[in-house]
Amino acid sequence: MPERELQSQLQQLHQQLTQAEKLTEAERASLQALAQDITARLTQEPSTETHQPLIDELSLAVERFEADHPNVTVTLRSIIQTLMNIGI
Repeated sequence: MPERELQSQLQQLHQQLTQAEKLTEAERASLQALAQDITARLTQEPSTETHQPLIDELSLAVERFEADHPNVTVTLRSIIQTLMNIGI
């Protein structure tokens, strides 16, 4: 169930990326790369490898986008929480 929730959140992030007019191309590319990284990790076999760098990257993105892109920030925080809930 959390994986389905995560997929929904990723779809929401993709929609926000296409609709957000204030995002620069670099910001948009950065968020798309994060979304692709999350998707790639979901399709990998479970491992003992730590995913803290991914959580750290998402947390940094929250800090970067918090002031100018509150909707994106809310979605990123939801993604972080869901990833933590499923052990990523």
